[in-house]
Amino acid sequence: MSKANCSTLQSYLAAADMFSSTVAVGNNEPTSWGALSSLSNLQRQLGSISSSLSVVVATIHQLSAIQALIQLDGLARLIVLYPPDLSREHLCFVADSAKADVILTDDPSLEGIDARVRCMVSSAQNCDSDVLDQASKIESEWVLLTSGTTGVPKLVAHSLESLAGAITPGANSNITWATFYDIRRYGGLQIFLRAAIGGTSLVLKDVQESTAEFLSRAGRLGVTHILGTPSHWRRVLMSPAADNIVPTYVRLSGEIADQAILNQLRAQYPHARIAHAFASTEAGVVFEVNDCLMGFPAEVVGSGPHVDVKVEGNTLRVRSPRTASRYLGQSAPVLRDDAGFVDTGDAIELRNCRYYFVGRRDGIINVGGLKVHPEEIEAVINRHPDVSMSLVKAKKNPVTGALVVADVVLKSQLQLASNVPSALEQAILQFCRQELALYKVPAVINFVSALAVAQTGKLIRHA
Repeated sequence: MSKANCSTLQSYLAAADMFSSTVAVGNNEPTSWGALSSLSNLQRQLGSISSSLSVVVATIHQLSAIQALIQLDGLARLIVLYPPDLSREHLCFVADSAKADVILTDDPSLEGIDARVRCMVSSAQNCDSDVLDQASKIESEWVLLTSGTTGVPKLVAHSLESLAGAITPGANSNITWATFYDIRRYGGLQIFLRAAIGGTSLVLKDVQESTAEFLSRAGRLGVTHILGTPSHWRRVLMSPAADNIVPTYVRLSGEIADQAILNQLRAQYPHARIAHAFASTEAGVVFEVNDCLMGFPAEVVGSGPHVDVKVEGNTLRVRSPRTASRYLGQSAPVLRDDAGFVDTGDAIELRNCRYYFVGRRDGIINVGGLKVHPEEIEAVINRHPDVSMSLVKAKKNPVTGALVVADVVLKSQLQLASNVPSALEQAILQFCRQELALYKVPAVINFVSALAVAQTGKLIRHA
């Protein structure tokens, strides 16, 4: 849609005047924001970009995606970010839902899958020196895909304004951002925009990099601010390379931040501010908690200067300029209620003037008619001093319908033992009995060497 003098990524980068700051991914040489903003063969490949063009960006490499986003924002009507971890079997569905004119990729294997596919030249190579013309800009819609583990993804429409609503423009050369997320997912996109709009350097994890390799590279490049899910951070704390970074700001999002992980990060990085943020693809950035305690203060609920938060049916609802505008596609569900609130689907409980996240409404285990949130049990198990991380799931039972089962990863020194002593299993179960109602206590504990984590950084809860 047209919007006079609308802000674009190009205009933010120009205002920050930090074109010499860099973006570094994997073993590639860092690339300057200026090079990523310069004219390349992208425009020549797409021809004349008009305000009617809808583009699916389905690249493998993050630098290619970044170049496309910078150069398309303000020119294309619709920009869809297709993450590489999402099955390519959904690509045509997504393109059809977005009424795409072009599927832009750096993956030659996609040629022939659809007539709309155009392969782009490798990012930031052989660029002209001029940046794209800033005249006659429009407000592009940015479309992200939900990160559900089953079924086709939902397409969620944002504007750059809603995505950047929690970000303060302006250069800060003392900051170097990093994230474990891919920038095609909401959490990673937020850090990409913080770096671009703030004019800072950015370090991104390559999918081929191990946690230790990424931490070593982040340390060498002087990362000061870094974001990951709690599952990302548990992997960090299991690695000797955790000492390779000395951040001043550690941020968690994407999963419930339990007290165990907050305490462990505070001990590992005593000079860093530890913050956990609540945000989602649909609701946007809602709030940040900085007191190093799980949950959030009750006074967050209510009307604020930027975000309105309420609790209805024990789930969190959000209204703000940062929320998405709509879902796309045929038979798309309604995103907001009549009052403009987005139902996050996150169940919360009020205890002693503080709200605590207990899990997702759609992830409940039914034990004989009683509701069990897996995340609530994991938060207890993770507090045991010998536990690194855990995953709680259901096991079918003919009597109760389901039993609670926990897969538990022990801390590194205990994993070296050939057999986990039965006394430790009993100690963990007793720990649970002290904190949980009996029907929530796991019937079985399986000790495993690792838990599966998706490229989104979240525990894989459904096979």
